[in-house]
Amino acid sequence: MDFGFVFMGSVRAAPQVKHAEERGYSHAWLYDSQMLASEVYASLALCAAATSKIKLGPGVTNPKSRIAPLTACGMASLNEIAPGRAILGIGTGNTTRRTMGMPAARLSELREHIEVCQGLFKGELTDYTEGERHRKIQFLNPDMGYVNIKDNIPVYVSASGPKVAQMAGEIADGVILFGAVHPSIIKWMVDNVKEGARRAGRDPDKIYILSMTAFYLTQHEKDIERKEVREAVGPMVASSSNIFALSTYKNPEVLPSDFRAELGAFTDVYKEPDASVETRHLKLYSGYLQKLRPEHEALMTEKIMRATTLVGTRDQVIQAIREMQAAGVHQVAVQPILDTNETIDQFANEIMPAFR
Repeated sequence: MDFGFVFMGSVRAAPQVKHAEERGYSHAWLYDSQMLASEVYASLALCAAATSKIKLGPGVTNPKSRIAPLTACGMASLNEIAPGRAILGIGTGNTTRRTMGMPAARLSELREHIEVCQGLFKGELTDYTEGERHRKIQFLNPDMGYVNIKDNIPVYVSASGPKVAQMAGEIADGVILFGAVHPSIIKWMVDNVKEGARRAGRDPDKIYILSMTAFYLTQHEKDIERKEVREAVGPMVASSSNIFALSTYKNPEVLPSDFRAELGAFTDVYKEPDASVETRHLKLYSGYLQKLRPEHEALMTEKIMRATTLVGTRDQVIQAIREMQAAGVHQVAVQPILDTNETIDQFANEIMPAFR
């Protein structure tokens, strides 16, 4: 089992990423959300320069923030600073787009963006279209030290619904699950990934599965009902459950039956229909993934917290990760809601040794 850490995209994150590397984490992922944090490629470049082993990537970017050639250039530039350590994490941009009151990218836009990047990473003459204009493009100076496409740049797709999971199985090197901890949720997603892989004639077992989630350790099992626990993992619960619900709102019966009601309850948690459409997102996404909103507290049941985050005693968290591993997960990446270095150290001290 690999262990990663998820940071807000921050130009001040390099010392923390270096600390995570020193504590044995294999991957560092930085959120790409321009209205919430720093520009992700500036942040990743600083982290790359400060580290020597840890793998780095946006967790995740999207097709709407940048044109595909710019995404490819950003990743190939990162790969020049940190050869062989760059991984492109990409999804439809649920969070990034909604923080501006805009819709996420369509699946076809995501697929086209990925295919352009993959072609450029391979040094190929690549199809590129803008509006009515279709052209062939490629990196023109790949051997002059500006970019590195000699070392492979894998592409991991963020999936929270069946269609994108199947597409990831068809074309991606890996899949990022957001808030998938319970084996039934993981199995639901992984089964769709495998379906897509088989449809494309690929080996499903070669696709890397990563689960990003929050972590909070309690002294006693009953402590999970305490307010500080809800505050520590609640933002991840609300965000991931909302994305699962939105990804399946037209067909909710595809959700795992044992969590259908709990996930569905989060469908409208980031809506204010009576507020001005021009500005309501400014209030709804302030503190997103950083603070628990008071109106979300009632939804923070023990069942949904355990299903979407690593919460509980040390033994319970270790057992949950073993079950994730058995369900097909290759990496658990932890996002801190509270103190970053404290979470890095606690997870490294208490949890990671059980898997060495």
